[in-house]
Amino acid sequence: MTSQTDTQGSVTTVYKVSGMSCGHCEGSVSAEISQLPGVSSVTAVASSGEVTVVSAAPLDEAAVRAAVDEAGFELTGTA
Repeated sequence: MTSQTDTQGSVTTVYKVSGMSCGHCEGSVSAEISQLPGVSSVTAVASSGEVTVVSAAPLDEAAVRAAVDEAGFELTGTA
């Protein structure tokens, strides 16, 4: 169910987010998730609804959900 990969001391997780439709949407989601502790990289792609997050350790899904909600979108799960 989760898509996590350990790579050189980091964890990559792909989340599914609904409602993104443009570059501004991608930026809003990326900015909010980037503020979570341990996050080193966020790549949001509106066309696929996927957000790839690289972090030092696995993130609490509730924290990611809250960040996505703050940006005005809905976390629907992991890819």
